Amino acid sequence: MRADQVKAVLESIGKRPTKRLGQNFLLDDAVISRQVRFAALSGNDTVLEVGPGLGNLTEEILRTGAKVVAVERDPDFCRFLTKRFGDRIQLVQADAVKAFLPSFNKVVSNLPYQISSPITFKLLAIGFDVAVVMLQREFAERMTARPGTEDYGRLSVGVYYRADCEIMLNVSRDSFWPQPKVDSCIVRLVPRKPPFEVKDEDVFYRVTQAIFSHRRKMVSNSLKTDPAVSNMISGDVAGHLDSLPYASRRAEELSPEMIGELADAFLELSALSKRTS
Repeated sequence: MRADQVKAVLESIGKRPTKRLGQNFLLDDAVISRQVRFAALSGNDTVLEVGPGLGNLTEEILRTGAKVVAVERDPDFCRFLTKRFGDRIQLVQADAVKAFLPSFNKVVSNLPYQISSPITFKLLAIGFDVAVVMLQREFAERMTARPGTEDYGRLSVGVYYRADCEIMLNVSRDSFWPQPKVDSCIVRLVPRKPPFEVKDEDVFYRVTQAIFSHRRKMVSNSLKTDPAVSNMISGDVAGHLDSLPYASRRAEELSPEMIGELADAFLELSALSKRTS
């Protein structure tokens, strides 16, 4: 659809785009087509689409023969999608971050920017074969960032631990209406077995959160002060944090594997303290 067509459809249903819900409509048919091709869909696939809006991406997915599970929060769009597609799609009116999601094996979505992080990690926890999603460019660059770079952080580590992640296409803000303030990227995620083992994933994630919440501090000082790990630190533990691997380094210098080693040592130190107290 061109911008004037999108505006006409919205007027016909008494709707204006809602900035709070990230309602920006992709107008470039070539980008839509490439996004779907990146997912290599067939009639054997069931595709989850989060936030289908007016259904332009939905239509392209259906052309591949794949089944579509569309999760849309906005009731006005749900009514429009029902009229446009009928029983050609399985439509769920819900907040995708909070709702139970029907079965699917692939994801193709233009994700609302506001839910990019929670929905990405929810989907990774559920599992899928491949996801091809449109994201804010800054977010996508943080997902794929490497140690020692400005964008490297908690998100980079969490995604690396769960999946191979690749930026497939940069998409200009000019391709949307209303035009957002930022550019976008199409990202492909392929879940895989973690490339290294940790003794406790929860502790690994909490240590990652703690050290990147104070990324300019030394690791030992971050662990001493951050609430994410405070319940694991007794007086004895606090006195021995300087002995942990990479204690004098900063979070942005540590690879995910090094953070895993740090988390295991921190867990062992905490457990030892509890046994001897």
